[in-house]
Amino acid sequence: MEYKVSGEILQMLEVHLAQGESMYTESGGMAWMSAGIGMTTNTKGGLMSGLGRALAGESLFMTTYTCQVSQGFVVFTPEAPGKVVDMKLAPGQSLICQKDAFMCAEDGVKLEMHFRKKLGAGLFGGEGFILQKVTGPGAVFFEIPGEVRGYTLKEGQTIKVDPGHIAMFEPSVQYDITMVKGVTNVLFSGEGLFLATLSGPGRVWLQTMPISNLASKIAKYIPSKG
Repeated sequence: MEYKVSGEILQMLEVHLAQGESMYTESGGMAWMSAGIGMTTNTKGGLMSGLGRALAGESLFMTTYTCQVSQGFVVFTPEAPGKVVDMKLAPGQSLICQKDAFMCAEDGVKLEMHFRKKLGAGLFGGEGFILQKVTGPGAVFFEIPGEVRGYTLKEGQTIKVDPGHIAMFEPSVQYDITMVKGVTNVLFSGEGLFLATLSGPGRVWLQTMPISNLASKIAKYIPSKG
């Protein structure tokens, strides 16, 4: 398998497959493809796996694209302006990501839901109790709104983040929620009552444009009935 990410604001992922190689994505995730690519749509892993993925922001059904000729290509595009982030996961290596971040992956990559164990993180963490978890081996691609910045946190090193800006993090990173201190900060900073704290060791990826922020800006220009 070979691939190329192109574009700036509205990127596209073009994956070239040899005969027998496969990629899977959520229903409707494919933009265009060459002749000789077969499609198979199912719950991938069974009904319970499909329901788990649905709770984590993906579709109940997944579609697998398999090259049935000597070579072919499939093109995937994100749902919002941003970046396509590619990762090559080793066997057993996992990443935790926000809902709806998964774009597509090789057939060997497992996609499942991930529960936040701490009550505060689930209630006030911006994405709820359920996130996505991907586990290798294989290549996996994520669609992250806005730009992406990665940080490698050392043991005990902490970064405070508006919860909506968390794109992905390694399972070794500790995630928690802290209350903003100071009445003036709470009322007038525009950051709300809570911030997320990410503590190392491990790598985190942050996004510049939470999709909820974009939606709220657009909503101001949509006429309401009456």
